This record gives sequence, structure tokens and C-alpha cells, in this order.
Amino acid sequence: MQPDTRERHYLPAAFHDRTIRIMLVGCGGNGAQMLMGLASLDTTLRAISSRSLAVTVVDDDIVSEANLGRQPFYRCDIGSSKARTLTERINLAHGLAWKAVHGRAPGAIGLDSADILISCVDTAAARRALGAALSCVSTVPAYWLDLGNRATDGQYLIGCPARGTGDDRKRLPTVLEYFPELGQEGAAEDNAPSCSVAEALERQSLFVNRVVASHALALLFDLLGRGSIGHAGAFLNLASGQAVPIPLPRD
Repeated sequence: MQPDTRERHYLPAAFHDRTIRIMLVGCGGNGAQMLMGLASLDTTLRAISSRSLAVTVVDDDIVSEANLGRQPFYRCDIGSSKARTLTERINLAHGLAWKAVHGRAPGAIGLDSADILISCVDTAAARRALGAALSCVSTVPAYWLDLGNRATDGQYLIGCPARGTGDDRKRLPTVLEYFPELGQEGAAEDNAPSCSVAEALERQSLFVNRVVASHALALLFDLLGRGSIGHAGAFLNLASGQAVPIPLPRD
């Protein structure tokens, strides 16, 4: 049997045997699915390791009727804060004390208190704002996991924000480095809210967020639960049924 010579990225020793602080920015389509999956990941980590998760959810949006169906909200949630509604529900169900911030990152909260930043935002401008904030903090998160999608396809990518050490040969590029076009100002963006469930489904397939989030959560489980990953993300297409992995950087 031939040895496995594929590239691997290994979880730093600093993550061993402790609570891992996660900041989830965005609690809409992808973010809500990620939050529910993180609760399952926390339960699993507690069972198989000495690690656990402490999650802070940041979002300034409220639940609208257009969110019903594609996002895990109910009619009784309409008008409530997305971040607070889902966080309180998960805390009650799992006996956790995760935090919710009804506001917009990075303005509403600093990013230097997280080990892992997970961004589930709709626009390039929001990603640029997070990238600019990361460049200004003295202690940056070890990882930045970004999720994005369109109507029937999407992607997820985990990177390591630069720390100014001078040795970036094996560092995982962040979303702004992998997709440099996102860093360009003035790009046209369509982030207008949908007015109905039918209109929302015209813009995005019913289960595209669940698919993208499930793949991203599987990557996180491999990293935090098993200690290493063999790819940095993937491009997913529901229409064709394809998943194309994003390889790890080589020296």
C-alpha cells in the first residue's frame, strides 16, 4: 500500500485542550445553517476531545417573511433579531451560553477576541471591511472561514490572516487573497432584500445554503476534531452536482 503523500494542514498545538472562540458574522442563509451546525460540532468535540466552542454571533438583520422556508426561522420570529433569535434557541436546546450581538461587524465588535472568524456575508464590501479590520488588530484570528453563494452554486474557503511573521510559504490564503477581485472598490453588487418567499427562491435555490454550510462544517470537523485538513475549501454546484476542491498551497 502506497503512503498518502497529499498535502495536509495541521491544527496548531495552541488549539489543543481548550475552548475555541468562534465569531460568526452573518446569520442569514449560510450563517444560520452554520450556527446550527456549530452546535452539533460543539457537542461532538466535547465527546471526543478536550475542546469545545464558544460562539459569538453578529448580525444586524431582523427576520422577514421572505426568510421563511430557506432560512431556519418561523412565522413567530418575524420582526426579531436573527442573531438573538437563533442564539437563544440554541442556548436553550443545548445548555450553552453563546452570545449574540445585534449589530454589524466589525463596527459592533472587535475581531481580536476570536480564534476563528467565520464570515457569511452577502457582499464584497462586507468582506473588505472585515479584511481591513483584521489588518488593524494586534491579535488576529488564526483562521478566517468564508462562505458565499449565488443561485445554485457557492464556495467556502478557509485561510489564515497574515501575522507579519515574514514566512508565508505554508500559510493558507484568505478569501481576499484567493479572490483579489473582491478587494476592488466600486464593484456592482445586488444585495437588495427579497420581498417574498417566492422572490427569495428565484434568487437562491432552497437548499444551496444548507449544502455550502454542510461542506464547510465538515471541513471544520476535520480540522478541529481530527486535527488536519487536506483541502482549503471547494466550489459547489447544485445544478451539475459537482464539488471541486480548492487545494492547499505548496511551498
